[in-house]
Amino acid sequence: MQNVRVRTLRVFGAAAAVTAAAVLGLAGQASAGVSGPAFYADGALYRTVGTPTDLSRTGAPDHAWDILYSFGDAQLKVAEAAPGDTGYNGGRWQIHELAFPAGYAAAVTNGDLDGDGVLASATEVRAAMTAGSAVDTGVVKQFECPAIPLHN
Repeated sequence: MQNVRVRTLRVFGAAAAVTAAAVLGLAGQASAGVSGPAFYADGALYRTVGTPTDLSRTGAPDHAWDILYSFGDAQLKVAEAAPGDTGYNGGRWQIHELAFPAGYAAAVTNGDLDGDGVLASATEVRAAMTAGSAVDTGVVKQFECPAIPLHN
């Protein structure tokens, strides 16, 4: 009888250890991809949760994506849409890399319509592109991740 109890305790102990490890692993996973400020949309900051999605070879049409302009290391990315905007595609993004023929500072000079020192909306990015100080070099990646408002 004692052997049965010992085996039962071992089975329950092992099950508890596996459950605890799984719970801790999920908690770690959930927080590992959460970002701080990740991009601007309409002048507001958003964060996201990194997901291991790469949808670059799906063949989905351009209208299935929202553009996320990438500035390299110069500043945070800028989204053309965010939750609540008409036509927002639910966090499906095409990363468009930008180049700056006269430097990033010239793009800010030509596009920073609100004077905050960064290009923080698609309207500002397009103003810099219209001036020729920012150039859209094309799509470099397509993926999915949420847009979560970052409240101050």
